[in-house]
Amino acid sequence: MDQNMKRSIILEHYQNPKNKGLIEDETYIKINMNNDSCIDEVNLMVKLEKDKIIDVRFDGEACAICTSSTSIMIDTLIGKSIKEAEEIINNFYNMIDEKEYKEDILEQANVYNDIYKQPNRKKCALLGWWGIEKILKKEQ
Repeated sequence: MDQNMKRSIILEHYQNPKNKGLIEDETYIKINMNNDSCIDEVNLMVKLEKDKIIDVRFDGEACAICTSSTSIMIDTLIGKSIKEAEEIINNFYNMIDEKEYKEDILEQANVYNDIYKQPNRKKCALLGWWGIEKILKKEQ
């Protein structure tokens, strides 16, 4: 994927993030995530039914990388089983850490395949992913 396409996808998810805005619904599992090295703060709400991610919502104050990465994560994980989501999350982490990963299952998340070149932005890209991982581990 070329740099212009990556920028375009990141900008689209920053300006028009998927499922932004929290709702009042007790069936969602909630978590607050903060990045201790910047202003990023993300509140996630995840709705699970049996072994499937039915919905994910988020809100908060975050930079373009954090907001777009969380939006892309939501777009990628809704409808997946917990097992599929864990595999996607682990592959995202591997990509960020310059380890071997399955590019095909990451879909649009591949736009961050060179974020390692900006180590100070890795946490921004990971914040939402860490949040959903915590929720999924708690529910097993």
